[in-house]
Amino acid sequence: MKMQFKNLAIRSGLFIITAISLAACGNTDKKKENKVESEHSTTTGVGTTEAQVSTTASLSFTDKDGKTVSLSSLKGKVVFINFWATWCPPCIQEMPTINELKAKYKGNNDIVFLMVDVDNKMEKSTAFMEKNKYDLPVYVPASNIPSEYLGSSIPTTVILDKSGDMIARIEGGRDYTSPEIIKVVNELVDSN
Repeated sequence: MKMQFKNLAIRSGLFIITAISLAACGNTDKKKENKVESEHSTTTGVGTTEAQVSTTASLSFTDKDGKTVSLSSLKGKVVFINFWATWCPPCIQEMPTINELKAKYKGNNDIVFLMVDVDNKMEKSTAFMEKNKYDLPVYVPASNIPSEYLGSSIPTTVILDKSGDMIARIEGGRDYTSPEIIKVVNELVDSN
């Protein structure tokens, strides 16, 4: 009887720890939630092209050198935006596959990767990339992020086509080396 209780306590504890870890990746910062515009996302899956969302001209991000890039300035390129944080387990888990995807397009000027640290901790996120030897450029938001891009959870990845339309909005961790995702990205990069 004592042994059964111990096993039950261990299983319950593991379940609680797992639940807390997964819940921790939700956006619980009320200040950030208030900054987010309340619009409904119209594109959710990879390769979904119906009801595409145009980029917001004022949506911009800042890199470690203080240089700001706006989404409107990236028209003509495929844009891969990943919203993440260093404390988020699913974000960390998917990072190697994003790095591998980016390496596949090394030297290709038709695609841009933006790794956006939603905590605005540039020094910490840059150190994370260097420590793990990832070749992924870190940015922080320089403007409010509309909910059509970032809802209430991370990681969230948004892929824009060359005309700036949202092709995919993917919530939760993914394997970005999967054939389905690579096929979609290849088609976007090869398009006129």
